[in-house]
Amino acid sequence: MTNFNTRQITKNLPATTGLKAGSTLQGRYLIVGVLGIGGMGAVYEARDLHFPNVTKLVALKEMINMAPDPQLRQIIIKTFEREANLLATLNHPAIPKIYDLFNEVDRSYLVMERINGKDLETMLNETKGFLQEETVIDWSIQLCDVLTYLHSHKPEPIVFRDMKPSNVMLDSHGIRLIDFGIAKGFQAGQKGTMIGTEGYSPPEQYRGEASPPGDIYALGATLHHLLTKKDPRLEAPFSFTERPLRKLNPAISTEFESIINKSLSYNPHDRFLSTDSMKQALVASKTKSAQPAAAATPALPPPPLPITTPVKREGGTTTMIKHTAPKADEAGKVSPLWVFKCEDEIRNQPLPVGKKIYVGVYDNNLYALTRDEGKFIWKFAAAGGFAASPVSDGTSIYIGSEDSKFYAINTESGKPSWTYQTNGSIRCTARVASQGVIFVGSDDAHLHALSTQGGKLIWRFEAQGPIRSRPAILEKEGRTVFGCESGEVYCVDFSGTVKWRFKSKRAITSSPAVTETLVIVGGVDANVYGLEANSGWAVWRQRTQKSIVSSPVLTEKAAIIGSADNHVYAFDIRSGRVLWRYETGDQVASNPVVAKSGVYFGSVDGHIYCLDVTNGKLRWKFKTDGPVISSPSVLDDVVYVGSADHNLYALPA
Repeated sequence: MTNFNTRQITKNLPATTGLKAGSTLQGRYLIVGVLGIGGMGAVYEARDLHFPNVTKLVALKEMINMAPDPQLRQIIIKTFEREANLLATLNHPAIPKIYDLFNEVDRSYLVMERINGKDLETMLNETKGFLQEETVIDWSIQLCDVLTYLHSHKPEPIVFRDMKPSNVMLDSHGIRLIDFGIAKGFQAGQKGTMIGTEGYSPPEQYRGEASPPGDIYALGATLHHLLTKKDPRLEAPFSFTERPLRKLNPAISTEFESIINKSLSYNPHDRFLSTDSMKQALVASKTKSAQPAAAATPALPPPPLPITTPVKREGGTTTMIKHTAPKADEAGKVSPLWVFKCEDEIRNQPLPVGKKIYVGVYDNNLYALTRDEGKFIWKFAAAGGFAASPVSDGTSIYIGSEDSKFYAINTESGKPSWTYQTNGSIRCTARVASQGVIFVGSDDAHLHALSTQGGKLIWRFEAQGPIRSRPAILEKEGRTVFGCESGEVYCVDFSGTVKWRFKSKRAITSSPAVTETLVIVGGVDANVYGLEANSGWAVWRQRTQKSIVSSPVLTEKAAIIGSADNHVYAFDIRSGRVLWRYETGDQVASNPVVAKSGVYFGSVDGHIYCLDVTNGKLRWKFKTDGPVISSPSVLDDVVYVGSADHNLYALPA
């Protein structure tokens, strides 16, 4: 396998490669130097001459076919072309893009995105002492994301089969997964030849069985290597239990160790059910191991709940609090009005409409409850969990699911009025425009414009990556603005024509907030951008310390947004200047909401916060038993918000 872009470029090429610096292939690719040399050929740095006014550098992966047997030569060519065809179907920020494929005499060439960075094995070897646990957890969460994308690939899952530090690169965009030479589509029960890298490959792969749980094992082996500096290729296979992680590196938390040990289970059924469930465990481990940071006001213990009476309902449990009109007291404590227990995590924003409240849950159900008491009315079951939030046009509830479908639900019966099928999971919250059009993004990398009457497709716009950012509407101009996971922010008119595009360094999961003149949005590159609404030109940019997936809320003067650096920030809308910031005990992925003079949001530290909108000082906070990624809704002085502890809370504002 070729580990490219990790070695210093050699300008004087070895004669054995056959390609000289300054030579040109296909009249297009000017060879600059060598990035790496493997057993089957080299990887070159080349300049794409189709862009004469700019220097566009690409990686040119070469495969020299020296097999004397004609049949074997064809097998080698088909294997190389299979890698190219496989990569060409993938669209994820952590996977290099494919630009071209061609043959010249006995050599095949794959033209790929040039990655400027180092692989993790090189970084490990250059690091004195051990890598920091927080850094490795961040990398592992990103790796879980890209593996989840591969394992969810349609029409069949893709198993990477060769996870190891040298096949993972880190550049300015984050983690990048390279060398797909042995990745393959997975079919249950299918067997093949043993392939992979000894020490990282799972036991079943030695028997010719490759499946998604095998990638989980290899990821665990990779993490073990990164944290202990014990190369598994130099040890007996499957002997990780003989090298306990914390015995080799006592600085590692017990939570992180248990996650790695579970992923390294000999039996595939004893590992995590999926890379997504492994990711959730990793996120939770950060919450448990993080030390609470100093806040703007002294931390307060969570208030004891008063005596309660649980009321069993179909589909959940409502807990009514035994007093009326509770208020935050002088110490900043607050007690819930009611609590509704679901079967899984609540990650989205509840929707209060009239006398009802609707919430999507990862138990695959959309629930309708009474808003005053949280009593169960009905639930609608999809085939996948709900990461997107429900929205309404007054007659129907609209929501997308990870089952790739978008649903219009009757508010009275809880039955679907119509369903629209996309080609990827829907984690984007839809936006209803006044013209009877609803916009929704999908992991199939398209923004779909649907009619609210029957769900008929009006048009769809193809982006460069999955769309998880909720579209914003510029009604006067007839345009919608949204981000995508490849880093673009698009402005598209209501006919599906792109008006402008802004490119950031990493994914835009945050949903834009708009004024008449500005589009404000956060990026995974840790920046908050203030873009000119008519052109996409960056009027200002303000950097936080870590990535941003939270979406901004706007006041007359400020854009308020959360960051993974544990803070909520208030930026001046016009200049981007920091007006105030408030520090929580962990990441803030929740979207802040402003009601009257308060700012409401959740934190991965498990708290729901209320701050003063003018100065960011704490008014109150409420402790749940899990990370709060859900964004609150506030109506009639009541805050509705969910938690990973499976509860929906109604709190006095």
